[in-house]
Amino acid sequence: MDRQRDLPGLRPVVGARLRGQGHLVPVRFPPVVKPTRVTNTIRAQRFAHDEMTQAELARRIGVSRQTVIAIEQGRYSPSLEMAFQIAQVFGVPLDGVFQYSPGGGANGTCTPGDTDNDGGDN
Repeated sequence: MDRQRDLPGLRPVVGARLRGQGHLVPVRFPPVVKPTRVTNTIRAQRFAHDEMTQAELARRIGVSRQTVIAIEQGRYSPSLEMAFQIAQVFGVPLDGVFQYSPGGGANGTCTPGDTDNDGGDN
């Protein structure tokens, strides 16, 4: 018995093929990860505070280690409340941990004193 005939209103999806397997994906969806213009010094702050682990920072602010990793790598921008919590853990003002650059950071991270905002080593 053909079960697809019993499903009303289904139409084939038009779009790009996935990995050559014949599966179709709609082309109207934008990329999932959008580059962030927020850079941070979380890694440097962790090492300045007795080499705090990502797991310890995550425990202190009530998130998963994976969330800390994503924030640290610039793949995720934390909520304002979480940003304040992170700064409080390190005992520094918010802009001591997070910086915003209208030009955008390359990978979302920078080191203290890094003024070119590209996230690199100069």
